[in-house]
Amino acid sequence: MNMPKPASASVDPSEVAHFRALAETWWQADGPFWPLHLLNTTRISYLIDKVKAVGASDQQPFAGLRVLDVGCGGGLLAEAMVRLGAQVTAIDVVERNIDIAKLHANENSLLIDYRLSSVEQLLADGCEPFDLLLNMEVVEHVADLDSYMAACCAMVSPGGQQVVATINRNPWAWFTAVFMAERVLRLLPVGTHHWRKLRRPDEISAQLCAHGFDLTAQTGVAVNPFKRRMKLTPSLAINYMLVAQKQS
Repeated sequence: MNMPKPASASVDPSEVAHFRALAETWWQADGPFWPLHLLNTTRISYLIDKVKAVGASDQQPFAGLRVLDVGCGGGLLAEAMVRLGAQVTAIDVVERNIDIAKLHANENSLLIDYRLSSVEQLLADGCEPFDLLLNMEVVEHVADLDSYMAACCAMVSPGGQQVVATINRNPWAWFTAVFMAERVLRLLPVGTHHWRKLRRPDEISAQLCAHGFDLTAQTGVAVNPFKRRMKLTPSLAINYMLVAQKQS
């Protein structure tokens, strides 16, 4: 694989290999990534509520927002954001993910700026910061959280927002979101998540605050794997999302 050459201590080669092997299945609604398809609907509703552009219509709630989707995978979230008015740049370090995402966007006549890059490389290249950075289901896969979060925070404009979604690190979260989901119910491929990389809300909040962000909203996400349903919940015990705004 032709990897970019970023100052990217956060990129874990084993994670790259894992998702490269799954790349062809991104857009299979009943494939290995079906939980992400379901999650996409839940999180889009939350994003509309929390980061809707000022003066935007209900039909195009993200109109005028420049958005960076980090770790975009096959483009599930990037496409949803574009359909709702956002101008999206989407990056991933897995070349096959970018190929799949580009192909699907072209087939649906969607304009998305897909790039094979780490967020550190984007920063090093002097890319202009964004109004909104989507940091969704990525922090639990990076090798160096400090390096990764520093780059993500730097890529947000003053007054802009960042949304982080991930899995908590506690025994119950590991049992339900990792052991049960991967090894018992087979909702995700085995090896998708690792205990040592799971991140507690206070750890992510500390990273955001250290880089000049104020936490503005938070929510948990409850999953019913048997009925294939997801809903927002006040509890951050397992899956959660944090919204933070960069100080002006």
